[in-house]
Amino acid sequence: MNEDDKIPFTAHLEELRTRLIRCFIAVGIGFAVSYGFKEKLFDILMSPLVSVMKGDTKMIFTGLPEAFFTYLKVSFLTGLMLASPVIIFEFWMFVSPGLYKKERMILVPIILLSIIFFLGGALFGYFIVFPFGFAFFLGFANENIQAFPSMREYLGFASKMLIAFGLVFELPLVLTSMARLGIISVDFLKKNRKYAILLSFIVGAILTPPDVITQIMMAVPLMFLYEISILGAKIFGKKQQPEEAPQEPLEAKQE
Repeated sequence: MNEDDKIPFTAHLEELRTRLIRCFIAVGIGFAVSYGFKEKLFDILMSPLVSVMKGDTKMIFTGLPEAFFTYLKVSFLTGLMLASPVIIFEFWMFVSPGLYKKERMILVPIILLSIIFFLGGALFGYFIVFPFGFAFFLGFANENIQAFPSMREYLGFASKMLIAFGLVFELPLVLTSMARLGIISVDFLKKNRKYAILLSFIVGAILTPPDVITQIMMAVPLMFLYEISILGAKIFGKKQQPEEAPQEPLEAKQE
């Protein structure tokens, strides 16, 4: 690219502002649409808890504005998900002109796979971990102790857990990308497998509630994902060039 063809920095800022405005508009539209289904959306989020609750126990709210703000947060999170294709598209259109063709070919599958892995982790937490975890917590209820979960606390707990499981499921993509760039190797991953197992349980203890069941249900998938990372690094990792044998000096050959 010639010097005359370069876009001024102010033009980049103007383009960034335009694309950010489009993203905010998309989130606003998604929020408005989601708010029309706020009760249904919260019922879907609450479904794993309701399925294990006994009797006629219902969700409560302890403050007058709690239900209103909880529905706002649910609508915003859902609107953000609905607007994510627009956000990803605007991000891509902003950065792609500055990338080489090879970099574009690498970045596109990484973005798509990161979305798939994140959704897979969130769905795993919703359908697998939530029912077992909630059944464990509600198991402490008895004739004298009754569980009355509030809307605000449940939304905060559920959203953090779903995001946590979504992020940990990005592990194969992160490690495979690092292997592709030559930062780590397959031998390195195999050699540090025992530390990865220990770290999986530590991460499970930090990101999940303080009970053994949910900790194990996060640690075991992490170990499985680590093995997938080794396989991904073996297939897509940077191939090491064989070292050339040192040549003998010319004087030695003449002798």
